Parts: sequence; structure tokens; C-alpha cells
Amino acid sequence: MKKQRESQCTQKTISLLSPLGTIQVRGCENGVHTIQILMDVAPAERSGEAPLSCVVNDSPAETSPELQRCVEWLQAYFSEPQTTGSLPLPAFHHPALQGDAFTSRVLQVLLRDVKFGETVSYKRLAEMAGTPRAVRAVGGAMRRNPVPLLIPCHRVISSSGQSGPYMSGKGDHLKQWLLTHERQGREG
Repeated sequence: MKKQRESQCTQKTISLLSPLGTIQVRGCENGVHTIQILMDVAPAERSGEAPLSCVVNDSPAETSPELQRCVEWLQAYFSEPQTTGSLPLPAFHHPALQGDAFTSRVLQVLLRDVKFGETVSYKRLAEMAGTPRAVRAVGGAMRRNPVPLLIPCHRVISSSGQSGPYMSGKGDHLKQWLLTHERQGREG
């Protein structure tokens, strides 16, 4: 039933050029379905002198308020990251984020409780979600996150302090960049 409702949506895609490369945001009138980081370029060097930017590269003529809210949030995240805590998030419209299934619950706890510039271990996040023995399942929930950056799966690290994999191991350098970006944004 959920998949059928999602397939009836008229989805639109907005493409952004960011310090991470191209980011594609897909969504409908009801909310954001997915965010995809294409990894088409190496992450930008972050200097304290000039703000980083995130600009719309390709957009349909009409976009929903939720997609526009997502674009504004992403632009703030890269240029003035410390302001994102006061910005409204767009609505999410993806089955993985609906209901009280394990993945949804873990992602909602991460979104609500792990703030900008903070990190949490997979083990601690499992505890926070009420399932302390589900450490590996938390890793699976992070892999299924349809809206990275908005739901900050990059903030989840191993208990040893190592950053751990990102985007199934293909985006580890992006995770390091994001953690540094937030650390520097918090200090700045």
C-alpha cells in the first residue's frame, strides 16, 4: 500500500552543485522522497575564508514548497551550517520514514537527538532507539536512509571513534568532509 501511494506521486528532481559534488533531491507535493549524492567530483577544500556554496543547477519550472524548503536547508548547511538547527526541515515522503518500523525509529531518533557537530556511536544510537543489542541493525538503518544530510547518518561513528563506512564504503571521504565541515562550523 505504501509503495502504491508513493508511486502515485508526481515526483520532481532538483539538482544542486555542492562542495560534495552534485546532489539530486527528489520529491513531490507531500515531501522529500530521496537525496542522492552523486560523487561526481572530489569534495571541495574547506577554507575558513570564503563560505562554501550550494547552488541550484537544474530545477523544474514549478517545485513544491517542501522541495524548496529542502533546497534552502541544504544551501544553509553548506554556507552557514550553524544556522540549520533553527531552519524547518521539509516533510519526508518515503516509506522507510513512515510508521514505527525499526529503520524509521532509528532515523527519527538520530534526527531528533544528535545535533549539528555531534557524533554518536552505532551502539549508543541502538540504545537511544530502545534496542541496545541491535548495533548491526543500526548500521543497516543508516544504509537505508533515503535522505542523507537531512537525517545525518554521517554523524554515526564506531565505538572506537573511527568514522566508519558511508554510502556503503564508497563515500568514506565524504563522511570525513562532512564531520570536519560541522566541526569547523561549530567552532566558527
